[in-house]
Amino acid sequence: MRTRPGPTLAITVALIAASFAFPSVAVATITDNTQYEEDTGAGAQDQEINSQVRFNLSKNGRGKSTGPVTAVGNWTPPACWYEPKYTPKQKEQQYKDLLASPLFSGKKEAVEGMESRFKDGHPYTDFNKKKSGDGMFWTSVQDDTRSMDDHVWDCDEADFWADNGEAPKVANAIDAETLSGLAYGRIRVPDTKITLAPANSTKVNLPTWAWLDKADFHDVSVTASLQVAGWNLSATTTARPVSLRLDPGTADATTYPAGGECALNSDGSIGEPYAQGKAGRTPPCGVTYLRSSGDGVYHLKATVTWEITWEGSNGERGTFPNGTFGTEQDVTVQEVQAVNR
Repeated sequence: MRTRPGPTLAITVALIAASFAFPSVAVATITDNTQYEEDTGAGAQDQEINSQVRFNLSKNGRGKSTGPVTAVGNWTPPACWYEPKYTPKQKEQQYKDLLASPLFSGKKEAVEGMESRFKDGHPYTDFNKKKSGDGMFWTSVQDDTRSMDDHVWDCDEADFWADNGEAPKVANAIDAETLSGLAYGRIRVPDTKITLAPANSTKVNLPTWAWLDKADFHDVSVTASLQVAGWNLSATTTARPVSLRLDPGTADATTYPAGGECALNSDGSIGEPYAQGKAGRTPPCGVTYLRSSGDGVYHLKATVTWEITWEGSNGERGTFPNGTFGTEQDVTVQEVQAVNR
């Protein structure tokens, strides 16, 4: 259970107590060593969290240098959500556990709050036992990987009841789009170490060719699923590379094409490999440095833009803002040495 940081222990304990009566917050903690039950492919993995949601990472980016995409604009994946969690019997046990807990500041208020909301009819009577088997109490979950994000506190609704298969009219309640947003947050894409010719060292005014092979540049995806009584829903979020942007690391450079945005070729590659006989050509993707890097280097940054789409097992589909991920390479630029005779 997570509570807002407070200036004193008493305030923190009181907030914990209040959560029994109001939002019953679970924190999604991540591990990476559980095999995904429904995917027996080699390397299939799942992130097991303190939640009903599971993440299949078997088609995610691999390797030592992968990272999350950064959404273009102000959109971010959900930092918290609501999901079905407690049966009437489990909610009653939560109340009994509270009654049996040692005395702490705010316990009286927490007990009264639970009694009012779940026992005495405001709005649920006797923990809604009359509907046992027909639904569950939904609770808020915070993504522990986003613990420093203020949006983890957006899900502050008290635990509420929903019948099996019913879509609650609450923002961030689990549905196909919310699941796909959670999957977006776990997308990892490979770094963008591009091939350069000349490799990592070039001359002033000499075009440097840059390219990415199709084999190193492919779609990745993550599937998030919710499988509990009355719910069997999943959504797959896919990131597809669409372009590469070159930032030479200095204003004293010319990029190709102008602006440094290299489009994806029809075969899925970017740019064109350098070969003998191309020295007099302008590279379709590359850079010409106009000044020496002196005793240092220029930090060439290659940023790939990824188009993000999603599809739910219920047939729903949509798009999210594009994501970007970039890495830097050091490039030494030397002056052309002329020999005077």
